[in-house]
Amino acid sequence: MKITVIGRGNVGGGLARRWRAAVPGAEIGNALARVTGLHGKVTIDATNAFGGRNEEFESLAHWVKSIVGGPTAKSFNLNFARIYDKIDEQRARPGNLYAAEDEARDVAEQLIRDAGYDPVSVGGLDKARTLEDALGLVVAVNQAGLGPYFYRFAQPGNL
Repeated sequence: MKITVIGRGNVGGGLARRWRAAVPGAEIGNALARVTGLHGKVTIDATNAFGGRNEEFESLAHWVKSIVGGPTAKSFNLNFARIYDKIDEQRARPGNLYAAEDEARDVAEQLIRDAGYDPVSVGGLDKARTLEDALGLVVAVNQAGLGPYFYRFAQPGNL
C-alpha cells in the first residue's frame, strides 16, 4: 500500500514515522495544490480547524474530498501525536475514532491498525464535522490535568 502524508507536523510526521512512509485545517487547499498524483485516491484527513475552516464545506474532510476527488475518511485528529511512541506500551490498544465513506473504510481501518490503534467507527463522512468539533472536549480533558492521553471505546467484555 502506498501512503502519502501531507504535512510533517505532529500528526502527519508522527503517523508517517509509525507507518514508515498534517497540515493545519486552513491550509488544506494550499497544501494539496502542491501535490500531484492524488486525484481519485483514498484520502484520510487528519486536520483540525485550529487556524479556521473553509465554511463552504460541511467539514475539513469534505474540503479534502472536493480537491482529491476520491473516497475520503476523517481520522487521527483526536489523538495526541506527541505520545505516538507510547502506543505499544499500553496494556490494551488505544482507540481511534474515524468517519469514512464506504470506499475508504477498509483502508482507514488498516492504517489505524497499522498505527497501533483499534478503529472505532462513528459512521459515514457525514460525521466528519462531529469529529472535528469533538476536539474541544479532548483539549479540555488534557488541560484539566490529565495531560496527553489515549482513549478506548469498547463493548462490555472486550476491555
